[in-house]
Amino acid sequence: MNGKESHRWLQWARELQTIAQAGLTYSKSQFEIEHCKRILGIVAEMVASQSETSALEVERILKLEEGYATPKIDVRGAVFQDGKILLVREIADEGRWTLPGGWADIGFTPSENAEREVFEESGLEVKTKKLAGLFDRRKHVQDNTIWHIYKMFFICEVVGGELAPSIETSEARWFLESELPDESEISRGRSRKYHIERMFEHYRIPELPTDFD
Repeated sequence: MNGKESHRWLQWARELQTIAQAGLTYSKSQFEIEHCKRILGIVAEMVASQSETSALEVERILKLEEGYATPKIDVRGAVFQDGKILLVREIADEGRWTLPGGWADIGFTPSENAEREVFEESGLEVKTKKLAGLFDRRKHVQDNTIWHIYKMFFICEVVGGELAPSIETSEARWFLESELPDESEISRGRSRKYHIERMFEHYRIPELPTDFD
């Protein structure tokens, strides 16, 4: 069984979760509501069977999502200075390197979210200059994440602050393109090595159009 086939169960789980969440949001029939709750329970069992998390915990997390199901947004800041890019070591990702970023918070624009995440993870104040990439995470990572995620990559420049780690990162460092860490040292889910290399291209050629998929 190849990697694509082995993750078909996850695609089915996502679709079932979307159906169940929509049913719980719009259904007026108690009969239909109970059926949707059971579907959500089945999704939790599917995910738990492929992870180290219990079905009860997965179901608790799924129930935090309300309303019509839509993709979640992850923002990343590609910060450049003197031809070098900023990478941080994510504590939650076993110390792997990544572009600083995280979930987009409500109440902020996409670019403001990227600027906020960079500051929180590196101590640097930045200004976004360009949306370089908008990607569907499923096309780049195969793992057991139940959420459907869009990833936004912004080219940023430093306007203030001081480089420092945070409660989320153990280290923040500048890298030349020729000095980037090995693939095994870079996060799989947050920003792959080819994403980082592509950001260098956007930095060198600002007129490149936004990448998307």
